[in-house]
Amino acid sequence: KIQPCSPKAQVNTMISWFSARVYFSICFSPGEIVVNEVNFVKKCISTENSQDDLWGKLICTNFKVSFIPQDASSKQKTQLSHLLLGEHDIPLTCLEQVLTVNDTKGKKKVLGSNQKLKFNPTELLLYCKDLRVIRFCFVEAGPESAKKVCLAIAHYSHPADLQLLFGFEYQGRRYHESKGEQVNGSTTRGGLHTPLFDRPSDWDREIKRTGASEWRVCSINENYVISPSLPEYIVVPVSLADQDLKQYSAFFTDNRIPLWCWNHPNGSALVRMASITDPLQQRKMDGRIFTGIKKSHPQQSEVFQIDLDKCLPNIQEIQSAFVKIRQICVLDPFEESEERWLSTIENSRWLEYVRAFLRNSAEIVFHMDGRNVSVVLQEEEDRDLSCVVSSLVQLMLDPHYRSLIGFQSLVQKEWVMAGHRFLDRCNHLKKNDNKESPLFMLFLDCVWQMMNQYPAAFEFTETYLTVLSDSMWIPLFSTFLFSSPKQRTQYLTDFAKSKAIPQGEDQSVYFPPVWEWSQQFSHKDQTLFNNPMYVGKGAACVQNGEVKSFTRTKKTYSSNARGALPSVRNGLKGIEDTLTRRGSIMSELRSEFSPVKEESPTERYLRDWFSQPADQQGVLIPLLLPSHVALWKLFFLRWVPEACISKGGSITSYHKLSQLVDEIEFLKSQLRQYTGPSPGSTPLPSPRGPPSGQGRMYFKASSPDDPPTPPDFLTSSFPFTPVGNLCRRSVYGTPISKFLNGARIWLSTETLANDTI
Repeated sequence: KIQPCSPKAQVNTMISWFSARVYFSICFSPGEIVVNEVNFVKKCISTENSQDDLWGKLICTNFKVSFIPQDASSKQKTQLSHLLLGEHDIPLTCLEQVLTVNDTKGKKKVLGSNQKLKFNPTELLLYCKDLRVIRFCFVEAGPESAKKVCLAIAHYSHPADLQLLFGFEYQGRRYHESKGEQVNGSTTRGGLHTPLFDRPSDWDREIKRTGASEWRVCSINENYVISPSLPEYIVVPVSLADQDLKQYSAFFTDNRIPLWCWNHPNGSALVRMASITDPLQQRKMDGRIFTGIKKSHPQQSEVFQIDLDKCLPNIQEIQSAFVKIRQICVLDPFEESEERWLSTIENSRWLEYVRAFLRNSAEIVFHMDGRNVSVVLQEEEDRDLSCVVSSLVQLMLDPHYRSLIGFQSLVQKEWVMAGHRFLDRCNHLKKNDNKESPLFMLFLDCVWQMMNQYPAAFEFTETYLTVLSDSMWIPLFSTFLFSSPKQRTQYLTDFAKSKAIPQGEDQSVYFPPVWEWSQQFSHKDQTLFNNPMYVGKGAACVQNGEVKSFTRTKKTYSSNARGALPSVRNGLKGIEDTLTRRGSIMSELRSEFSPVKEESPTERYLRDWFSQPADQQGVLIPLLLPSHVALWKLFFLRWVPEACISKGGSITSYHKLSQLVDEIEFLKSQLRQYTGPSPGSTPLPSPRGPPSGQGRMYFKASSPDDPPTPPDFLTSSFPFTPVGNLCRRSVYGTPISKFLNGARIWLSTETLANDTI
């Protein structure tokens, strides 16, 4: 309570009270310290008026940029709540660009590390890697304080060394505070384990699971004596001796000998391989390696090799496409582009590249599942395009990887342990812009495309994929921080010594991977990762009221092609058409119905596959015409207030399905209690269902008194909120508004004008 006093004393008292109120509103992580701060900052919400703007304090720590509103609005309980980040917090590694502006002098400057600022900023714009755009105004703040906090944000978002990232301080403190809580050697979530593939036993289990009896775990790369970018333990054909592999390694880029990925039940194997550095040794090495792979096949089938560098876009093209689509979705004013919005999305080529990777992967599925041959993926370094393609192929062929734990093990195996350059491709240190490329983001978009077409085949949701993409910019976990297994081991070994961690302690304990979701989200929030429509193993397919069998007739598809991949119709087109500009949508649609004159083995395989009901727990092949590949709205548009649809979007169906699943589980528990437990069954839940917060669904079954309409807090951006992100002016009733509200795709503005439907 403020006592009456002189105006000057009252102002000073209110300033002190305001500062105290702000400090009570912020929580710091272990090891986090305040670097700089400034009071009386305005967070701008709209470009047209200031009635929604927020006033508060802007703080820069060694972990994040925090804005603490003066009048903190109560956060919706239904919004995804991060345990380490507040609603207005931005990790420093998430900052793409720090832009200072002085609107009175007409000056602006992009700040980097250790740079000087010759003018007092009146505005600060933060462009984030998760596509947020945040704007602060310093009209009422002290000019020197504003300048200092801007320089601090720029400096700490450009660390000079990897060890200066906050995760190295945070995990050291966390380890000593919570020592002994984690099971040694694996990551636990809900009683399940995600293998990290950093030990022979993980590879042994994968060999047994896939039935790869002619492959073995090899330890010639222990202590990374052969290749720094390969894991210490790799899987190789039984017929190849360790001594021979050591000799062969000298001929491959970075000494990366071929790496086994997966085995089909028919015996065909998926293998990835770096390029051979000496052209004179090309045929000799190919012969020896391919002979070993061929011997591992039960029928001694031929080996099909595909050069990914020749048939897929490179990392610079992928980066360029992502920058363009980000500009269109997040930065460009709607009124300047919405009449041509879909055309500009298409011209960015992002969706074209998504189709290219899915199409390439589907072609490899044909060779392994249809032709029963092993496939070798060749890329110059085998650390970028191979990661995407090998993961997608396994996702299409193996339902295990469509479960939550299986998907996490797939990322761990094909990205983390296979040596994807996360440090360079994410550009965490902001030193190598030319090496930055969103390959992992592209992969997640491809996964979402498959989820969008087969929503019951995946145990996880698009919320999970979005959260996983956001985790790349939170520098607290080992998964996305390093560029190779050797680099990870070296840094974490030095880290353990500096933090007095006992020698021999498992690295996943003192610096866990991102799969330890309990460090970021509560158990209840993690239930948003669960897909209520997921069809588990052994489920039947009901079509037209009849239960259908998933037994497919096996056919043989022969092909002599070993070079360029053949053209494919019925939803797929040849790889050679991938990187060319597409014609009109009508021409694409016409080609779908055009008569097939000479059907290739690939076309026949795809026609046979699409003619039968899709087995949610079998092989899945996506449809790949332009009309089948959609924009991932939750990722690209979740921070755009104009695109946020109240009580709309896919969350409305998710809400109803979750309630139905929760009600079914409750009825099942009631039925089991009524009939009594069967011998050897687990204890029954209470009549009221599982304890609060322990259910599998985020939304619980509604009571008869609840309204049938979706709750007011549900929007198309759920469980994220665009509140606090910078708005742009928009014109309502134009094509973009129709698109966001579910209107069908149009061919042109004139078509929409004449459309009577």
